[in-house]
Amino acid sequence: MSLTLGGGPLGHHPNGAFNFDIDGPRHRIFFEDYPRRMRAILGGETVIDTVRGKLLYESSLPPVLYVPLEDVRQDLLEPTDHTTHCPFKGDAAYWTVRAGGRTAENAIWGYPEPIETAPWLEGYAAAYWDRMDEWYEESERLTVPLRDPYHRVEVRDTDARVTIRARGEVVATSVHPKLLFETSTPPRAYVPLGDVRDDLLVPSDKATVCPYKGTARYWSLRLPSGQVLEDVVWAYDEPHLESAGVQGCVSFLGEGIEVEIDRGTGASEALAA
Repeated sequence: MSLTLGGGPLGHHPNGAFNFDIDGPRHRIFFEDYPRRMRAILGGETVIDTVRGKLLYESSLPPVLYVPLEDVRQDLLEPTDHTTHCPFKGDAAYWTVRAGGRTAENAIWGYPEPIETAPWLEGYAAAYWDRMDEWYEESERLTVPLRDPYHRVEVRDTDARVTIRARGEVVATSVHPKLLFETSTPPRAYVPLGDVRDDLLVPSDKATVCPYKGTARYWSLRLPSGQVLEDVVWAYDEPHLESAGVQGCVSFLGEGIEVEIDRGTGASEALAA
């Protein structure tokens, strides 16, 4: 996924090819301007307010927002004895935030003396996303963690025929599927819910949130054999704009699931999980 995850160019297993030998570290870091106004709120008080943020991209990790220490309310910070070590960045110092009657322990960290290969981290700090009450990008409140600008999702109509099997049992066949293409991940087939054997679907309490697609609800499959495959079917009832094409459709993934995409080219793609 994206620049740093999965098969992305800064991931550990890039999908593409380079025109040079990568003789540097397998773990790579990229530090880039993020020129949007970002604010973090705790207890009704603004802890961070910046237009000088940076995104740190690190192999196999989602991006992290770093901001100049000057753009963090110093009167709300309390240094702690907590520390961690990163072989790629150095020793991190931490601060607890106290604001509006709320306390967020070790919520902000920075590298006062970063290692020589990451000198640009000096003077910057980052905050744990879930230890703040609210985050705003410009004037819009963010309801999901920061999105990677390099990550894209596109949904396309396709003439492919999709067949989905669970432990060999056909559970769905569709000639009107959608294909969802997401950065650095295999294509994902979504089929209309009406093309699924509804006698096998068992509603689940599981829900997940994707910054790029929305909130997914899940079903399990109860096969004629009596075997239950837990939480292997999901749908986005209110997908984000770029994923709107999958509304009314479901996708499948999990142990025992096989998704066959036949595009009529003489070769079918079997995506097993």
